Amino acid sequence: MAKRDYYDVLGVSRGASADEIKKAYRTKAKELHPDRNKDNPESESRFKEANEAYEVLKDADKKAAYDRFGHAAFEGGMGGGGPRPGGNGGFSNGDFTSAFSDVFDDLFGDFMGGRGGGRQRAARGADLRYNLRISLEDAFSGLQKTIKVRTLATCTKCSGTGSEGASEPTSCPTCSGMGKVRAQQGFFTVERTCPTCGGLGQIIKNPCTACGGAGRTEKERALNVNIPSGVETGTRIRLAGEGEAGMRGGPPGDLYIFVEVDPHRLFERDGVNLHCRVPVSMVKAAMGGQVEVPTIDGGRARVQIPSGSQSGRQMRLRGKGMPALRGQGVGDMFIELAVETPTNLTSRQKELLEEFEKLSEDNNPETKSFFSSVKGFWDSMKG
Repeated sequence: MAKRDYYDVLGVSRGASADEIKKAYRTKAKELHPDRNKDNPESESRFKEANEAYEVLKDADKKAAYDRFGHAAFEGGMGGGGPRPGGNGGFSNGDFTSAFSDVFDDLFGDFMGGRGGGRQRAARGADLRYNLRISLEDAFSGLQKTIKVRTLATCTKCSGTGSEGASEPTSCPTCSGMGKVRAQQGFFTVERTCPTCGGLGQIIKNPCTACGGAGRTEKERALNVNIPSGVETGTRIRLAGEGEAGMRGGPPGDLYIFVEVDPHRLFERDGVNLHCRVPVSMVKAAMGGQVEVPTIDGGRARVQIPSGSQSGRQMRLRGKGMPALRGQGVGDMFIELAVETPTNLTSRQKELLEEFEKLSEDNNPETKSFFSSVKGFWDSMKG
């Protein structure tokens, strides 16, 4: 039976790029793999045919020879570097392994755990997370804080070896110390983590009575943490080596402290700037005057209110905001005025306000402008 054109086998054109050829082969390999087509006796031969085509077309020299001479380039000694006869559809075992290695991880990555899998004798400890809530005042000044973390620490009895006394771990008899075992699965030999040693490659005949052979025990640790000034919600502080201890003497993980700053009853934070809403009387807003406001450092500041101020007017106090993290300047504090309307008026107060209202027709330009616009709107609707 005549061989099919290699380009037709992979379903690509002769002008296809190397990436297009590789992508087409991956699709074919997954589609035709015998383990996925157990009810189709032709899948294995077509699978081998796709391997053979890819072995030639992925190599620039072989591809050039094939484009010029076709299948004859690899028959009767021509081309020298072509596929060699063997038991895999014209390929030796070495040729087949080379051809399929590009997609082997795609098909069996879950079983293999990645290429080059081996022993995991000293596994690194897990990283830990600690959520820390602080006040805005603490974020302004910074603080030293002691936190308690419950974690897995190196066993003091066996010094992390997991063995009782001075006994040494021995090679796992199931995997011969490799940490993985092989099993035949259809067309391939697949590696899996050894179930006896859990991938460590070693077993302990006399496990430590304190840690059960794990080399670590659970305990609560007290750590001193330096919280720098300027932190804000979402700031992450890393303490290297303060996470869980590694398995059987492996390196420890890290501890990550995530900071959350509580809302403040007076100040609202916006990056390095602070905002403070200050109520002022209607009279003070109209006539002007001074008001005393708090600052985040616990001090006080006097602010001059211009006459005729309206609600929402802002005034800036430079350098009275939050420090930037790592000492990159200081923000400002913004005072926002909220003009307060008096309530529960006495009869005398009402009389005075009514008199004031009669005398204030020319003192409310915004009101006068608004109602003038309203009158114009109504007149236009009538027209």
